Amino acid sequence: MRAAEEVVAQLRDELDSTGVTLPSLRVDLVSLTSASGAYPLVGLGRCNLDTALRLAAVLHGARG
Repeated sequence: MRAAEEVVAQLRDELDSTGVTLPSLRVDLVSLTSASGAYPLVGLGRCNLDTALRLAAVLHGARG
């Protein structure tokens, strides 16, 4: 759980630095309670169209 929370925090910081905020970004608790529990998932959540466009622009820019 701690590693998953650290990854989410790092992703949130990186997204924030580009002006993108995903309000529902979190560790998916259901995946932590699965039988294996070894592979927690990160819930990127829902976002509005403006946020989706900014995220697409950041990803496009990252390609060079």
